[in-house]
Amino acid sequence: MILLKNCFHIATFNDSGEEFSGLDILIENGVIKSVERNTVLSEEELSRAQIIDCSRFLVIPGMVNCHHHFYQTLTRNLPGAQDAKLFDWLKHLYPIWARLDEEAVYYSTLLACAELLKTGATTTADHLYLYPKGFAGDMTTIQFEAADRLGIRFSPTRGSMTLSEKDGGLPPDHVVQDASAVVADMTRVIEKFHDSSPSAMHKIALAPCSPFSVDERVMIETAKLAREHKVVLHTHLVETIDEEDFCIEIYGRRPLKLMEDWGWLGDDVYFAHGIYFTDDELGILRETHTGICHCPTSNMRLGSGIARIKEMREMGIRLCLGVDGSASNDSSDMLGEARNALLLQRVKYGSDALSARDVLDIAIRGGADLLGFGGIGRIEPGLAADLALFDMNSLQYAGALSDPLAAIVFSGFCHRTAYTIVNGKIVVKDGNLVGIDENEIIEGANRASSRMIHGV
Repeated sequence: MILLKNCFHIATFNDSGEEFSGLDILIENGVIKSVERNTVLSEEELSRAQIIDCSRFLVIPGMVNCHHHFYQTLTRNLPGAQDAKLFDWLKHLYPIWARLDEEAVYYSTLLACAELLKTGATTTADHLYLYPKGFAGDMTTIQFEAADRLGIRFSPTRGSMTLSEKDGGLPPDHVVQDASAVVADMTRVIEKFHDSSPSAMHKIALAPCSPFSVDERVMIETAKLAREHKVVLHTHLVETIDEEDFCIEIYGRRPLKLMEDWGWLGDDVYFAHGIYFTDDELGILRETHTGICHCPTSNMRLGSGIARIKEMREMGIRLCLGVDGSASNDSSDMLGEARNALLLQRVKYGSDALSARDVLDIAIRGGADLLGFGGIGRIEPGLAADLALFDMNSLQYAGALSDPLAAIVFSGFCHRTAYTIVNGKIVVKDGNLVGIDENEIIEGANRASSRMIHGV
């Protein structure tokens, strides 16, 4: 049992958008039991309760990161890829990523999840689509072991690439898989790991990489399999003009038309990026309830463009937020991603394009919705206790307390939480991970990174 006592400010993100000051949040058995003033505990409850003075803390529901490539944390900031556009960036990195091994998967998962937890995300997806020839282990099992060690709510995808350079695709042959092997393994990981309950700690989604790296058969079979098992579908789409040109040249259709023809539209589908949709295509997304994951930092880093998020939100298109791979963002800073989402839309649409509450709603409720987690994303009794607590009595927020919720988006030079709670368990305390030595993550990640980059 945890009692968050006398919270400085609570932003519930419930249907009414209520915000409160001075209330308590009582957590028991992983669930929010009450949100009220002056909670009274019995002697028995007091004997087992952990009471945290929250008089200086802003409390929000944990954010949900819907698009990432954890393994890329090990190839951040590489000189040869710092100034490249997407296709050239990929071609430079594929040979390095081909050296991915079991230790690299494990420590990159720890590293990415640690950064996310420390910046306010309590749930994350991961788009792992790269399966090098000769990799001996079970990537999904390794990832769940690492994520469970940190305590994050995790929905990895079983990704895939099957269309190599010799077949007209972008990736080299040694990082793609046979189509039959992909389909068989998708079934295996769903049956082994997927939990359909709304507050599950483990879910699985299916996520072929993109139309330029996966063949038509696998795209169609993946959609059929996802519907059979009722899991979410995800892929990259219209991130760049190059992708659009590729689809028209190879398939004679724009990317979204391909998705429609392959069965990839609906309320169980969301695409990463979605920068170059036409007006008519935005209408199709709205009508089919298909979602978009906005990745502003990556889009800026690669010079890909600015997604039409303001227009999508006004149209009622379902939206979520993702930090994207750490070789195109170079961090897994979830709160920083929300800030960049707000600022980038204002570059395109003006100073009122999105508010701080808009971007946090996308990052919290939008993500929970699109990943299929109905039991998180709001602070109210009966829902899972996934919470991010920020210390507002600090230098970076001094002078910004007239609006505590907006302060964490507009102000601050460090996006670290004071506490992060997942499923009623404290996983970050006083800004530090609980139950794991952060030096182990640093040393393991640097060791695996050096081996991948230098090939030794």
